[in-house]
Amino acid sequence: MAQSFSRGFYNSKTWQKTRNAYFKYRNGLCEECLAKGLYVEGEIVHHKIPLTPDNINNPLYSLDWGNLQLVCRECHERLHGAHERRRYTIDTFGNVNCV
Repeated sequence: MAQSFSRGFYNSKTWQKTRNAYFKYRNGLCEECLAKGLYVEGEIVHHKIPLTPDNINNPLYSLDWGNLQLVCRECHERLHGAHERRRYTIDTFGNVNCV
């Protein structure tokens, strides 16, 4: 989900054109999986150097293909650290505990 400072950028025609062109250039395949010999459909054009309020208006960060990578949803979550899913339990006192 886009952060508040980046919503306008991700909704812009400039980003949509860049994203679509990059997607086609990478043949719609996840670059991370392809490097492992797997053919998985890419879903997200990921910024290797994350966009911030300071760099979002700099095309070297926001639009340059050298900072882009097409990845599947699973790889995108892994790149953002979401692959470490935590499991929780609730004890008899109603406390939430990380397992």
